[in-house]
Amino acid sequence: MDTTRRETRSVIDVRGLRKRYGTKQAVDGLDLRVDQGEIFAVLGPNGAGKTTTVEILEGFRDRDSGEVTVLGQDPASGGRAWRSRLGVVLQDSRDQVELTVRELVRHFAGFYPAGRDPEEVIDAVGLREKESTRARHLSGGQRRRLDVALGIVGRPELLFLDEPTTGFDPQARRSFWELVRSLREDGTTILLTTHYLDEAAFLADRVAVVRDGRVVALDTPDALGGPQARRPVVRWTGPDGTTHAERTTHPERLVAELTANGALDGEAPGLQVEHPSLEDVYLELIGTAAPTTASTTATTTAPEGSTQGRSTEEVAR
Repeated sequence: MDTTRRETRSVIDVRGLRKRYGTKQAVDGLDLRVDQGEIFAVLGPNGAGKTTTVEILEGFRDRDSGEVTVLGQDPASGGRAWRSRLGVVLQDSRDQVELTVRELVRHFAGFYPAGRDPEEVIDAVGLREKESTRARHLSGGQRRRLDVALGIVGRPELLFLDEPTTGFDPQARRSFWELVRSLREDGTTILLTTHYLDEAAFLADRVAVVRDGRVVALDTPDALGGPQARRPVVRWTGPDGTTHAERTTHPERLVAELTANGALDGEAPGLQVEHPSLEDVYLELIGTAAPTTASTTATTTAPEGSTQGRSTEEVAR
């Protein structure tokens, strides 16, 4: 990932976004900014408001209140010219499965006034050997690459990727990540929603964690949660068999102190020094992290809308 912040214009600006479904407040005052040329990942549990937010940004769902601009325009009034500047890759796309890869890419290229060369797109997503294969005969990873081809053939300035590698095997996921990085290098801004923390860590310049319809943390993957969330945790078992844990900035000093005061015996049973990963920080931010069992002297840090009803062609139009 590129952790260098760019001095450039924003592509997405969201302030005070709200959306309610009946008694469910799906989005509750969400603020967000995505800058030109970055890969921006949105993380959050099911029901957090991610899908609703992205659908509003894409212009497929109305908001109740708040200010939203995407590529300088309100998505609620975005017309065909504005939409041609977007690329959308849905979570699950299974339309027009009887057409071949080449037929589909050429078909979608016709929707855009200044699209990419379909043959170049097929090469870019690594589907040259499958160009004459019908979509229904593609593997999951190959179908996802085709979805990306349909999303980028219009030469979008902004690409939305919704859970792009769900169901991929590890090798297919890694290949797809390299493809996404190459799109960013070509100048495409990418907004990615994912449940895979390693995917966000590998790809994203910045990460937003959404919970209960709000952004609760936003930073680079390495800095998410702030320095307090990144402090190591020392775990050990005392002479009486009790398990203890303590967050500390200086784990070596703590271990030495525990040894000196007899809290650890010579073999130091159960001694572990854990450095919080992105997953640990994420789980703490959304409130599902396992509680830290601390000693008496320890310091412990404490219905969205569905996209499945939309076809890829509806998105392109």
